[in-house]
Amino acid sequence: MTVRHSPPRLLVVGCGDVGMRVLRLLGGRLPVLALSSSPARFAALRAAGARPLWGDLDRPDSLARLAGQADLVLHLAPPPGQGAEDYRTLNLLRALARGPAPRALVYASTTGVYGNAGGARFDETRRVAPSTERGQRRVDAEQRLRWFGARFGTRVSLLRVPGIYALDRAGGHPRERLARGTPVLARADDVYTNHIHADDLARACIAALWRGRAQRVLHACDDSELLMGDYFDLAADLCGLPRPARITRAEAAAQMSPLQLSFWSESRRLDNGRLKKELRLKLRYPHPETGLLA
Repeated sequence: MTVRHSPPRLLVVGCGDVGMRVLRLLGGRLPVLALSSSPARFAALRAAGARPLWGDLDRPDSLARLAGQADLVLHLAPPPGQGAEDYRTLNLLRALARGPAPRALVYASTTGVYGNAGGARFDETRRVAPSTERGQRRVDAEQRLRWFGARFGTRVSLLRVPGIYALDRAGGHPRERLARGTPVLARADDVYTNHIHADDLARACIAALWRGRAQRVLHACDDSELLMGDYFDLAADLCGLPRPARITRAEAAAQMSPLQLSFWSESRRLDNGRLKKELRLKLRYPHPETGLLA
């Protein structure tokens, strides 16, 4: 007698742009549940092949139905907008802990957990040192997820993600900033930034669900090592737009908001060896030069 095994069920939490790309890549090969607090998005989620579940990470009582629902979890939801703790992730994990634990959970964190590395190049063994509350919230979420994985036997993968871009990603392409005429830092003051095309990030999420090691951190970034100004110069040249003006850090402090300045205060170059070796992921867009117009 042949035993037929049903495919694992995936729960996507935070099904925005990257989550929808994941659904398109899966193409209906897995049953997918998509947690959303917006009923207005249910039709789009159904059209993409997911079954919507109403739930709000800010309301723990609305998450009770998640217990035991999924074998795999993809957590793409952002943390709350203030404070040093990510209670949204805590609420999700408490709900998942009420039933059989998922086999694998992938979380999209941020490279901001490292703070400013002064342009150093490093791998995932570097200690975190967040310089903003935004980064602290992500560290809090990572710690909670690692504890959950160790306590309940769930294979947790933490993808530390830098700047996400794609031509068809709302607000996620440098041409919009270029069109506004936003300046960049002068070369002497510039910082190294890291990038990932949204399609490659979606592929990394799927690969981590199947091949990620337990309680493992991976840099989900491409192969590039660009100063921020050079990145925007490249985008301007590819899009046929004027290159942005260069200003000093002192001039930027007088013109930019604290949030904008925070992105100009951290410089680092990330090694992505684990992404390619452990997940066996071949990047489609290893450099923004190939991805900015893809």
